[in-house]
Amino acid sequence: MTIGLLMMTNGNKIYCMSATNIHDSKSSFDVLETAQHCQTAVMTLAPGEESGPKQNEHPKSEQVLYLVEGELEAEIGDHRLTMRAGDSVIVGTQTPHRFSNRSDLPAITFNVYAPPAY
Repeated sequence: MTIGLLMMTNGNKIYCMSATNIHDSKSSFDVLETAQHCQTAVMTLAPGEESGPKQNEHPKSEQVLYLVEGELEAEIGDHRLTMRAGDSVIVGTQTPHRFSNRSDLPAITFNVYAPPAY
């Protein structure tokens, strides 16, 4: 469900707000919302799936990845770490990376890209 609200205040400033539920996503990667300076997305990796080859998929954007559910192996540059629900990482621009689900359960991430990458 997406909820949108547009409101005008004194001084002719326009404020926008919208809300999206990550559980409404119907595919393995969905862009949820895009603003002028950032973008949100949700990624679901089934057991054995990876985010893709270890490469730089968004060279002009930084990525914040928050693991909502499950467990992931993160490869960021030359570093590897196991992420568990509640963990977050920042992937800088020009940094090769990949996220792999080596567990038996799906992994769900919430991602922020700044500026928008997709």
